[in-house]
Amino acid sequence: MATNTTPNYTEAQVEQLHNLYAELGSANLESIAEALGKTVRSVRAKLVRDGLYCAPEKTTTAKSTGASKKEILRDFETVGFNPAGLEGATKEALVRVLNHIRIAN
Repeated sequence: MATNTTPNYTEAQVEQLHNLYAELGSANLESIAEALGKTVRSVRAKLVRDGLYCAPEKTTTAKSTGASKKEILRDFETVGFNPAGLEGATKEALVRVLNHIRIAN
């Protein structure tokens, strides 16, 4: 059973979309959507269907270097200090306290 549906984008809109995307890129989807009278989600979906849109790479924060919190808490025990209750402290705070204990010993 064939259904007659109205396309969301006319051929002229598709051409305008492709031209705007080539000119403005992924960073300006809001401007493209506004120019076409569409939502950003609709524009992105159409670009994906047309094989033009590629999601930007996700940036991740670099893992901090050095010992983990678990390792730092174990280091407390090596200097004769029970770290019970310090599990919720930040890594930086634990390092400061551990260094202070080492200096005092």
